[in-house]
Amino acid sequence: MLDVQDIHTYYGDSYILQGVSLHVGESSIVAVLGRNGVGKSTLVRSIIGFTPPRAGKMVFDEVNLVGLTPERIARLGVGLVPQGRRIFGSLTVRENLLVAERETNRGKGWTPADVLKLFPRLQERYTFNGKSLSGGEQQMLACGRGLVGDPRVLLMDEPTEGLSPIFVRELGRLIEELKAQGTAVLLVEQNLGFALRLADYVYVMNKGQIVHESSPDELQNNEEVKSRYLGI
Repeated sequence: MLDVQDIHTYYGDSYILQGVSLHVGESSIVAVLGRNGVGKSTLVRSIIGFTPPRAGKMVFDEVNLVGLTPERIARLGVGLVPQGRRIFGSLTVRENLLVAERETNRGKGWTPADVLKLFPRLQERYTFNGKSLSGGEQQMLACGRGLVGDPRVLLMDEPTEGLSPIFVRELGRLIEELKAQGTAVLLVEQNLGFALRLADYVYVMNKGQIVHESSPDELQNNEEVKSRYLGI
């Protein structure tokens, strides 16, 4: 579904992604792990078009995303749950969902009503402004906003950051449900246990490069990689 092929991304003169390649298959959960500052969020920004690569290809459903605008990439079926939630604080829960909703020609899609069934807490907060929600509720809303764009692949950048254990469990349930319904997920995470429980395949990043890739079980048993690149 999504093939990232040898991309090189810069911030000005700073060389961040140095030849990153990875693959996200249909209805799969792929995790990208690594310490802070190794380029994980830059990878997400590159795929969605916020910080386009200067070299390489990113092929989604036979379309090269390099050079396309973020809105065009989103319309093709790439969704985003950004790091830090980034909801619209002055808009209500309802408005946050409606502004991101789009119709597709796939015959089915996530609606605001579907999101409220998935997260009943948001139904209770439906008329509340985003800035009045708790951190966990804001993360639910950020996930819901990503879903109503009806993505075929959803990019999730550090979704467990700052969440209580109960909300982390809810988030895991959501990701499993997405996979069951046919949506692929690229999960960028520092929470190793959370990622390994959910992922079908994992990549480890360091200094802007992929330094390890394997099944979750292989990584779990690789103490050298975990110690060297994940600080475990």
